[in-house]
Parts: sequence; C-alpha cells; structure tokens
Amino acid sequence: MNSNATPLTEKKRLTWIDAARGFAIFGIFMVNVPAFNAPYFLYGGEEVFQSSTAGHVIQTIIDIFFQSSFYTLFSFLFGFGIQIIVENIQKRQQPVNKLLFRRLVILIGFGLIHAFFIWHGDILLTYGIIGMFLFLFFKRADRTLVVWALSLLVIPTLLYTGLLYLVRDQLDGYNLAGIQQAIAHYGTGSLFEVWQQNFKDWSYSNGIFTYIILIFNLLPLFLLGMVTARRKWLHDIERNHLFLKRVWLISFILFIGIKAGVYLWGNPTWLSMLQDTIGGSASAIFYLTSITLIYRSSIGEKLFQPFTYVGKMSLSNYIFQSVVCFILFYSVGFGLYGSISPLGSIGIVFAVYLGQIFLSRIYMERYRFGPLEWLWRRLMYMERLPNKR
Repeated sequence: MNSNATPLTEKKRLTWIDAARGFAIFGIFMVNVPAFNAPYFLYGGEEVFQSSTAGHVIQTIIDIFFQSSFYTLFSFLFGFGIQIIVENIQKRQQPVNKLLFRRLVILIGFGLIHAFFIWHGDILLTYGIIGMFLFLFFKRADRTLVVWALSLLVIPTLLYTGLLYLVRDQLDGYNLAGIQQAIAHYGTGSLFEVWQQNFKDWSYSNGIFTYIILIFNLLPLFLLGMVTARRKWLHDIERNHLFLKRVWLISFILFIGIKAGVYLWGNPTWLSMLQDTIGGSASAIFYLTSITLIYRSSIGEKLFQPFTYVGKMSLSNYIFQSVVCFILFYSVGFGLYGSISPLGSIGIVFAVYLGQIFLSRIYMERYRFGPLEWLWRRLMYMERLPNKR
C-alpha cells in the first residue's frame, strides 16, 4: 500500500470538468473587468455616470448571463474537487482533516495576498474561510448535505428578500464620496494609496453581515458539488445523461425565469438577492450540465477543448487576470481606471482570455500543473512533487 497521499493523476481527470472551470474563469473575468475598471459596481451610480444606451445593454447582458453565475459555478466545482481530494486521501489512509485544513489555510494565504495587494474583489480568501465549514459535513449522508444545501440557499434568501421589499424605497442611490475617492486613488495615486484604497474597498464590501450572506450563497454550492462527486453524476455522462438532462431543463427554467424574469418587474433592487442567489445558482448548474452534455459529442469536445487548458490551471489564470487588470487600470501601471467603456471592457476580456488559452496550452505541454497549482499541492502534501513532463 502507498502510504503517501498524492494529487489526482492526469489520466483520471474529467476533462469536461476542466472545461467548466475554464469557462468559469472566462465568466468571472467578464464580471471582474468592469468592477476593476470603475467604482460603480461597489458604490453604485453606474446608471448615472455611464449613461450610454450601448453601455446599459451590455450591463444588462452581463447581469443576466454572467453576474453571480460563475463564482457560483466555481463554488460548485470547489466542493466537487474537495470531495475528490477527500476520496483520494482516504484510499491511502491518510489524515483527511489535517491535509484539507492545510489546503484551506494555504488558500487563505493566497487570498490574503490577492485581496490586499492586488484586488479587493478577491474570492479565494472567502472560499478558504467558508470552506472550513465543510469539516462539519464530510461524514454526513448525501441526503443531509442536500437538505442543508437547499435550506441554506432558499430560506434565508426568501426572508431577506421580504425584508428588502419592506424598505424598497430606501435602497437606490450611490456613494458619491466613495466614487470620487476611488477614482483619485486608483487613477492617480501612489502605490501606497492604491493599496490603501484597496483595503478600504475590501473592508467596505466584506463586513460580518456580508460574510453571513456569502455563507448562505457559497456553502450550499460547496455541498451540492460534494454530493455530485460522491454520486459520480458527472463521472459517467452516458449512464447519467437522462438525469443530467432533467437537471439541465429545471435549471434552465429557473435561470431564465429568475435572472431574466426580474426585468419584467423593472429589475428592482429588492429582488437582487433572489436574482443572484437562486437565479445565479440555477444558471451555474445550467452552464455546468450544458458543458457536460455537449462534451459527449466530438464536436462539443473540440468546441470546449480550449477552455480545458485554462481550467487545468484555473488558480494561476485567475490571479493572472487580476495582475493584468492591476497593470492596465491603476496609476502604477497604464492608469486607465474609469476611462474604459463597457464595450471596451468586453474587448479586454476576449483579448486577455485568448492570450490565456494560448499561454496555458504551451505551459501545460511542458508541465503537469500550473505554477500556483503546483505550489498549492507542494505545500499541502509537504513532499516533492515533480512538475516537468
């Protein structure tokens, strides 16, 4: 018996899952670039300061098809991957809790660096912290995980939506002082002022109440991902394709009905959590099942093959995108903060992501893991981990 716990071998990888990760990185970037470029996503006022018709159309498309869809997809895949790692460690009779705790602590370390020195919109720190709740569920039955997931996802969302409705007349508006300060610091400030503003923005958007909301949003997706990995629903597509088709149809109806349906009501702010939490989760599952089912055909496999290159080194590519935006938008780089239109943001997304596909393919032809993925595994297992092919 091999007494050492080691990462999942490449031959055992589910390439459609890598494609879904790569697609999630694309979707996350589509949301992050406008938020990186201007303060309106955080402080409001976008409809006032970016009033072009084309800009509003683009923002509506992003809101329906991208916003809250891809970090939730990544959350699902995070839970899915954690369960795969748990099973891998258990087969080698290694201490599951010790290794996974170390893995999450390392992720928190990555998140601290990313959140405070690159971008306040980091999700890694949040994943690492909320991921600690998973230790309560590793030995629980599948049914228990599903009940907890649906309860955490639906009940708080409906209650909070009801509370927002009661104060709906007080929800709209924007923080002009916050907008002006962000433009000044990010647009023309020193490196220290950029970091200072970054910390202020992180603190503004990551209070205790925000983290409670994120627990209700992310933890259910972690749990659903774990159950899916346990039941092997995404491992054998042919055997489970009827079940996956049913999930695809239900998630599609919820996705369009909620994410797009709120616009029939004028997209009021009090429905935002329902749209993001329930609608975003449904859209994430819709995207995942769509990729999985399309991947069954040779044409579908070729279509999504480029995304697998990015997905195999998703952590490295996620950080790479933030570094590129840091250089493009902040004053210590090209200083384009606040000057790029919504259409220009889309152009940046496609240009950078196509570059990532090209670079990731070249890199993965020479190495087994992305640079940060290799470091993460190396620190987690605390043993030599060859990377060159």
